[in-house]
Amino acid sequence: MLNTKLISAVLLVLALLMYFAGWWVSREPAMLVDEIEHSHQRLGDKAIVGYSTTTALIRVSETLLDKSGGYLANDIMPPFSLLDNMPAWELGALEMSRDLALALRKDLSRSQSQSTENPYLKLAQPMFNIDHRSWAIPSAEAEYRKAIAQLYLYRDELMDPARPDSQFYARADNLRDWLKAVEKRLGSYSQRLSASVGQDRLNTDLAGDAAARQSTNAPGQRLVKTSWWKLDDEFYEARGASWALLHFLKAVEIDFADVLQRKNAMVSLRQIIRELEATQQAIWSPMILNGSGFGLMANHSLVMANYISRANAALIDLSELLTQG
Repeated sequence: MLNTKLISAVLLVLALLMYFAGWWVSREPAMLVDEIEHSHQRLGDKAIVGYSTTTALIRVSETLLDKSGGYLANDIMPPFSLLDNMPAWELGALEMSRDLALALRKDLSRSQSQSTENPYLKLAQPMFNIDHRSWAIPSAEAEYRKAIAQLYLYRDELMDPARPDSQFYARADNLRDWLKAVEKRLGSYSQRLSASVGQDRLNTDLAGDAAARQSTNAPGQRLVKTSWWKLDDEFYEARGASWALLHFLKAVEIDFADVLQRKNAMVSLRQIIRELEATQQAIWSPMILNGSGFGLMANHSLVMANYISRANAALIDLSELLTQG
């Protein structure tokens, strides 16, 4: 009887320890906006175009690796391997970081389409694309650390007047091209979140072009519904992506200030930032609820979809301003 009680007590203590360890590592990191803004202000007259955007990418990437519990997506040991909310959050932030790294490599650091690639970004961008669940030879963390090191080298060369090979071109067309990629990313999140309650969707894949064709036939209408087991994953992935994008847009507000003011688009960017800030409000529910659209219970996915859709609509308007303004 004593042994049974002892074993039960030990198991209870282990269960509590695992629970609190899971809670601790699942805490979302704090916002870094003030840090990014202050780092630019500290430079004073030495501040250069591109510093804030590169710093934002560096700090977001470092936070993925150095937050409470470190990087979790590729952990194979319990209790961390049993968690899914934080790994989904990490994936969302990582996807946004990958998009910006690609934009830096192919657009923001190049003056023309025929110009050469920056050697540091040429190495950094593919390193972000390793499978986020890879845990050995090489591990995802090791590759991301290498990418961050290359970003530091790129930023250092940006700030050195004697080394003009690394550049950052704050032009309206460069910003617009990156925003177009962000629009597609947010559009995908909005659709996936909205499918939490199930939707009968008409097939609009070929709309707008009578001559358009696709590889295989698809039904004209189908029911789209997110699995109950995936609801929280979709929610936290979108939340992590919004968290990362919020920092990148704050950096854009600094580096592209002249372009945005000339296009009279600064207020449009700030409205997007405000919508994304709403996605980071505290979650008071112990779990992500999936009430029906107008039911008694909340539907956190639909609330998140609303903020993301509004941010995406404002992004589309901003892209138009950059084109026509």
